[in-house]
Amino acid sequence: MPPLRRPSAKAVAVSSSIKRSPAERREAFEDDARFLRSWFERPLVTGSVTPSGKMLARTMASYVDPRISGPVIELGPGTGPVTEALIRRGIEQERLILVEFNPAFCELLRGRFPRATVLQGDAYRIRDTLKGLVEMPCAATISSLPLFTKPMEQRMNLLQNAHDLMHPGAPFVQFTYAVVPPIPAKCEAGSYTASRSNKVWLNLPPARVWVYRRP
Repeated sequence: MPPLRRPSAKAVAVSSSIKRSPAERREAFEDDARFLRSWFERPLVTGSVTPSGKMLARTMASYVDPRISGPVIELGPGTGPVTEALIRRGIEQERLILVEFNPAFCELLRGRFPRATVLQGDAYRIRDTLKGLVEMPCAATISSLPLFTKPMEQRMNLLQNAHDLMHPGAPFVQFTYAVVPPIPAKCEAGSYTASRSNKVWLNLPPARVWVYRRP
């Protein structure tokens, strides 16, 4: 796993201020501060010192088809930049199930997305966390989890369990800062296929999106 690199305060400030109103810039600054504090407290849980940028969030949301029925699961939403992108994509708040480990982020998410379902729990135990809540196949799973902090077996189990909850062919969307995919792109067992986006250079740091589907 490549080491997590903390961007400079100047880089974060520039990223947060582009084409934003004063209120948006203040909110972005506060979110950056929350993420930085959470990263210092739990670096293996948070995995990043800043929230996903708008371009990365938009790229992740673009793989979700609003016309497909069922809930949309988001794992590790943090302060909600990808959640916001999903709503802009056309996903109603009522369809969103947000699974977040950090209780402070959960409180923030409930205030920002009052009609979404926010669960404080372990995303890596997705079956137990969502037990009794999902009554129909889900349309997609969007993950901002720091998968490289977990052993490969646990990552594969997460992918398998997420696909079990979704429509056949529905996407499991995961971003990474690393050069290599967080889950292998080739599956000898044929249980999933993988594709990737172009590098999102406008994100800090630059990132790539991987999409895994069960044939």
